[in-house]
Amino acid sequence: MVQTLDLTKRYAYAEYLKWADDVRCELIEGFIKLFPAPRLSHARVSRSIFRHLDAIVSKNKGYCEVFHAPFDVRFPKNGETDNDKIYTVVQPDICVVCDPSKLDEAGCCGAPDMIVEIFSPSTGVRDTHEKFMLYEGAGVKEYWIVYPKDKAVHVFTLNNDGKYGNGQVYEQKEKIPVHIFDKYSIDYDDIFVEFKY
Repeated sequence: MVQTLDLTKRYAYAEYLKWADDVRCELIEGFIKLFPAPRLSHARVSRSIFRHLDAIVSKNKGYCEVFHAPFDVRFPKNGETDNDKIYTVVQPDICVVCDPSKLDEAGCCGAPDMIVEIFSPSTGVRDTHEKFMLYEGAGVKEYWIVYPKDKAVHVFTLNNDGKYGNGQVYEQKEKIPVHIFDKYSIDYDDIFVEFKY
């Protein structure tokens, strides 16, 4: 299927739905961005973060839900929610959505409250530049970029002028605050678990 897609053509979400089950990809401003299946270290870190966020969501007892890829997040512009008018759909590694009105059978339509992307060489530029700008512009309140190889977490939160700024890097032995939930954090060591098998 991927051979028949024109990577220079602009597609809408309606077209993406016809082939998304066969191709691992996202649309950013209508252009296809392919990505491979995650590596083992990526999958392990993602699983650890998901478990802890899910536990926090359960304790918080609000409307929030946590999701992991593959899970489509659509970013409509100018209030246009028709499938043929949406040109950006991504599959974050993990996202937290606290507004139930944004959820439907297709996934999430609008900005999640929090997104976590796990850095890999094949998607790194996208995560640190394209998606950074996309999530900031869409109003994602909290954005984590996690670096499995370097064992670091870079946390960005929107400030009063709607910008992420420089963020905060968390490394060994630190507690990493989950800003969308007051008083909750995840231990660094719980994310970067040493696997011995």
